[in-house]
Formats: sequence, structure tokens, C-alpha cells
Amino acid sequence: MKKEQIIGGKKYRKVAPQVDRSKAYVLTEAVQLVQKMSQDAGRKFDETLNISMNLGVDPKHSDQNVRGMVQLPAGTGKSVRVIVFCKPEKAEAALKAGADAAGGDDLAQKIEGGWQEFDRVIASPDMMGVVGKLGKVLGPRGLMPNPKLGTVTPNVADAVKAAKAGSVEFRVEKAGIVHAGIGKISFTADQLAQNVRAFVDAVAKAKPAAVKGTYINKITLSSTMGPGVKVDVNTAQAA
Repeated sequence: MKKEQIIGGKKYRKVAPQVDRSKAYVLTEAVQLVQKMSQDAGRKFDETLNISMNLGVDPKHSDQNVRGMVQLPAGTGKSVRVIVFCKPEKAEAALKAGADAAGGDDLAQKIEGGWQEFDRVIASPDMMGVVGKLGKVLGPRGLMPNPKLGTVTPNVADAVKAAKAGSVEFRVEKAGIVHAGIGKISFTADQLAQNVRAFVDAVAKAKPAAVKGTYINKITLSSTMGPGVKVDVNTAQAA
């Protein structure tokens, strides 16, 4: 039998044979394998655990789009820069909650001038008139506030706390795939497994009513630069 050719860098090729590509691993086993391969590869940075879910949807149809936000139990392990569009009376509360910047027209002008040092945008409903003018800047980066994601809310301080604590947005791509970074390899295996289950559960709950048949076809975990490990779907879902 011809040996499978492994394409990738030296460190990738070193650990890739550890994965049985014909097997769907139990979640905890998959997480531990991804962690072990990252360690064996000798990466000099704390890699992110990435999840990729192949869904039985056709995003070309508007009634089959999948999008949402999930709060990860163990957080993401990275700092999220959050800005808030709100009236002055709410700005102080937003800043106390951890917002990196809060304002109105002044903040919009700064962004129009080229400033992009932020990862999440939150807005109170009464400020969407100001934020709407930034559509061409925020839209392409996927940062436009959205009520369905909890980023357009009168409770901006609570939204800031959630973002800082480790909330992750997900959105299906053209090929029917949802992927995201859901923690650091240095987390415990249990913490990562909790994050996986929370993410999978959120995607499952976001199933469009128009979708029939199998919804979650495949789940794969990998580190930032490591090989993918297929996960048994049933073990990745919340109890």
C-alpha cells in the first residue's frame, strides 16, 4: 500500500502521522491529541485551538444562513479590544466595564480617519445612525453591530463585560463551514472540551428552520499550525 504523502512544514510533518485520518475521535481524546502534537512540534508560541464545523446548509439561500455569538466557559485566552458607541451618560459605565474607547461622533471621525485598533464594536440603539455611516469600514471586517449578536443593546456595559470575558462570534461561510478560535492550547484539556461543547451547542441552536436532514456533518479540531483531528459529533455536543 502506497504511503500517504504529508504536505506541510517540517514540524507539521513530524507530528501529522499521530493522527488516524480514518477515525472520528472522542472529544476529550481529540483535544489531548491536538495538545500533544503542538507540544511535540516544539512551537515557540501558545497556539490557538481552532474548530471547524462542516454544516449541511447552503448559505446561498438567505434562510439557511447560520450566525450567532457564544460565551465560552473558559474564555478565549486572548485580549479583545472593544469600542462602544453610546451617549455620554453611558460612556463612563462602558469604560469601567473594560471598553477600550467609548464615544459618538468623535469616535466615528477617528475611525473615518483610518484608526482600526479594535476587535469588537458595540452600540446602543440610539447611536446606530452614527454607526451606520461607518458601514463601508466596519462591514468588510465583520464588525458592524448587530442586535442578533447582542452588539446592539441598551446595556452596553454588560455587552462589554461579555466580550472581554470570551464571547466569540460565528458565521457560516460560502462552503457551509463555520470556524473559530476557541481557546489556547495551554488551557487544560477539560477547559478546551468545555469550550468546544459550548461552541457546538450554540451552532446547533442556530440551525435554520429551512434546513432538513443532517445539520452537523463534520467537526475538526486543530492547533494554529497543526494537523486537523476529526471529532465524533455526538461526543462534542453538550449533555
